[in-house]
Amino acid sequence: MPPNNTYKIKEIHLTWQGEGFHTGRRAVFVRFTGCNLWSGREEDRIKAICQFCDTDFVGMDGNLGGSYTATSLARLILNLWDNEERPYVVFTGGEPLLQLDSKLIETCHHHNIIIAIETNGTIAIPDGIDWICMSPKANSNVIVDSGNELKIVYPQKGIEPMMFAHMSFEHLYLQPMFGARTAENTEACKAYISENPKWKLSIQTHKILGIP
Repeated sequence: MPPNNTYKIKEIHLTWQGEGFHTGRRAVFVRFTGCNLWSGREEDRIKAICQFCDTDFVGMDGNLGGSYTATSLARLILNLWDNEERPYVVFTGGEPLLQLDSKLIETCHHHNIIIAIETNGTIAIPDGIDWICMSPKANSNVIVDSGNELKIVYPQKGIEPMMFAHMSFEHLYLQPMFGARTAENTEACKAYISENPKWKLSIQTHKILGIP
């Protein structure tokens, strides 16, 4: 449980899901601070378990960042929501399961909010999550073996998609690693999927469109 029942948030945006199964879906993104695979500091990247992360999850200085209670966070999500569908929130990070707990889950559900998470799969998932997207990282201890969506950043040294064939996920995605070799990595994903059609291609459309 976070200290004093509060949650440390880097940023909150009403935007669109940019990748994976729900690409194009309206969503409130809530980014927690902190991760268990990298400190978020550039000087620590070379010794981190996950060295390719392109997300800033350090501090609480982003859009609407700050310290929230479960109730204040749920109310903010409702206030940001802009259509008549059930509010849909994506809890991400960093690693959201360092903070996301049963209190916040129960509070969101009390307000009729649909909960999705994007996790690295190294922390047990509490009950009540409506959509689980797991993105494993090489050399980490992945313990989550089932969910809705498995999304592998590819190519990733130390990870091959076949390593996860035994797991129970409804949708399987390869997502090109973003960076100087994005085009090359996209071709690698396409080549693998051509030979293994149960996998699908996930593109980071939010980066192409320039939306948060």
